[in-house]
Amino acid sequence: MWTRRESWGGAVTPVPGAEPGEETGLLPATGRRRRVGEEGPRPLLSVAPGALAIAWPDVARAERTAERMQETDRKRASDLGRYLAEYVGDPAEPEPTRVIAEWSAKSRSRMTRKLAELDYGPLLRLGLKLPMTTLTYPGDWLTVAPTGRAVKEHMKVWRKRFERAWGFPPLGIWKLEFQRRGAPHIHFWGPEPEGTAGELRRLTQRRYRPAVGDGLRYREWLSVVWADIVNHPDPEQKRRHQLAGTAVDFREGERMRDPRRLAVYFTKHGSYGAKEYQNQVPPEWAEPGKGPGRFWGYWGLESAAVGVEIDPAAAVWAARLLRRYAHAQGTTRQVTVQRVDTRTGTIRYRKSRVRAERMKGGRGFLCVNDGPALASQLARAVDRLDWTPVAPLPDPAERSRPESMHPTCESCGHRLDPRLAAAGGRHIGC
Repeated sequence: MWTRRESWGGAVTPVPGAEPGEETGLLPATGRRRRVGEEGPRPLLSVAPGALAIAWPDVARAERTAERMQETDRKRASDLGRYLAEYVGDPAEPEPTRVIAEWSAKSRSRMTRKLAELDYGPLLRLGLKLPMTTLTYPGDWLTVAPTGRAVKEHMKVWRKRFERAWGFPPLGIWKLEFQRRGAPHIHFWGPEPEGTAGELRRLTQRRYRPAVGDGLRYREWLSVVWADIVNHPDPEQKRRHQLAGTAVDFREGERMRDPRRLAVYFTKHGSYGAKEYQNQVPPEWAEPGKGPGRFWGYWGLESAAVGVEIDPAAAVWAARLLRRYAHAQGTTRQVTVQRVDTRTGTIRYRKSRVRAERMKGGRGFLCVNDGPALASQLARAVDRLDWTPVAPLPDPAERSRPESMHPTCESCGHRLDPRLAAAGGRHIGC
């Protein structure tokens, strides 16, 4: 439903009467003259199961920047290698210097968009219940989780135990959070296996070797295996951890009915300040080399987003329509407002909710319940508008003409930009 913009490397045909191989005598298959050396941002519309996004990437510029960075890195590595070989010798591994104190706003935005773009078909085709599984740590959690790397190693071992016990790898989404006492815990939205652990391995393998948790159902297996993975040295702490270290919540899992609800659930703590402490790294981890690393991730799923390059004028109109659509939804976000008493100079802070702004500057994404349906409605709305495709860039001779000879917009009176001109001799939006 969207008119795909002519690509840079499109098929070209010679103009009748032109010399073979002459670039100025080539016409693309669309009938427009090929613009040799055309660069700059090219609008990209991305459609996903639960998101719509508009970006203006400059591929040529990004490629040149990457080439310059690679060349700079090669020179620095060569100079450093000569210096170390001559004066220092074999260098030791550098100490980490970065400190991660909280879950950043950029990471939250990336997670929201990625969860709305994923294809959940492989997960749904299993035909299993999809509860919310929670993995926590014992009271003395610093003994078994002194750093974020230790927690990620526990998750890695748990994935291997899951696949060995149930015959398929865990598919789903995980999110790392922190309790008020500082202890980390992991939320995992994924399938609940049926039957008992190790049953498939016992029936198919010739030499069956029992493992921890074999013969138990998912809930009992989860408690026993997670306590065995964490393996607190204190027997009493390990016993308590096995009794209350895990949870399987079907009510929370039933809320995930579409990509938008799923993405909003995992980012809800970024919208409600009452639980913002769950995204704050404890002081014991707020040191170089001890941070949590990534706060979220997914296993066994892939993105289902599809992008198409569209005309700049169509992209401007589409972004404006999406911005109005998002404004009509009434979405708000919580902010901290500062108030100063003019008589005493006392500064007070209070929580307030303001309307969220989407698609600023014609760029960004919207998290929706049904991305393809909204994209089709948006395409029909853009087709009804009065706009013309972007005109080719003017010739150098035309750009050198006096200002008085250039056409002007009938509405605003400024010089008419042919790349953003609508029908009727005016700018888009004038």
